[in-house]
Amino acid sequence: MRRPLQTALLVLTGIGLLRVALFTDLYLRYVKEGMRPLLIASGVLLILLGVADAVAYGRRRGRDDHTDHGGGHGHHHAGASRTAWLLLLPALSLLLHAPPALGAYTASREPAKTITHQDDFDPLPATSPLPITLSDFIRRVQQDHTRAIRNRTVQMTGFVTSGKQGGSWYLTRIIISCCAADAQSVKVRVHGTSAPAANTWVAVTGTWHPGGALGTGSAPAALDARAVKKVAKPANAYTDALPLTFPR
Repeated sequence: MRRPLQTALLVLTGIGLLRVALFTDLYLRYVKEGMRPLLIASGVLLILLGVADAVAYGRRRGRDDHTDHGGGHGHHHAGASRTAWLLLLPALSLLLHAPPALGAYTASREPAKTITHQDDFDPLPATSPLPITLSDFIRRVQQDHTRAIRNRTVQMTGFVTSGKQGGSWYLTRIIISCCAADAQSVKVRVHGTSAPAANTWVAVTGTWHPGGALGTGSAPAALDARAVKKVAKPANAYTDALPLTFPR
């Protein structure tokens, strides 16, 4: 790759990073919200490096023009690594078309996140239906020896992932700890209703689906659905948290 194109690639990548981090929330598909300042700083740095490289290249060309009297130096660097061209597509994608968000395809191929252990549980609020995260629901079902979740109507929000058995499906959330490379999923199987289209965001209201011994690891992380309502993708889509807002 010739030097001017390498410089252009630096600038394009920097502009692309600033676009997704400053003017959209697309960066949340790939990194945690707390990484935004680092993305902005990286974008600015890449642009500055590109500009500095362009200035240095222009000055060097000017000196070469003064010293070259027809002998020809032949410094074309034709053997430069062609793999550098592969970086052009990601740079353009940041500017023109961002890659798709993580969803059902990723969740169906990644192992489920291990739910942290908890010994003591506070009493559940009397609210009905009770808004609860998928992780908290699983923890109540498999670790709460008081069995407080029994017969309680709960409401959870996530996206639809198809199960391996025909017609089965899961309510799913993908959790990003740092970036998309460490994404893990948490799932609750839904019974009693047909599956909406994969990747559809829904709020499911229902009660725990009995099986095994409630309060132990033998209890299934499953829900008997009473209502399934399609919702917009929440702003905090890559955490297992109660929805903050639903962007329009």
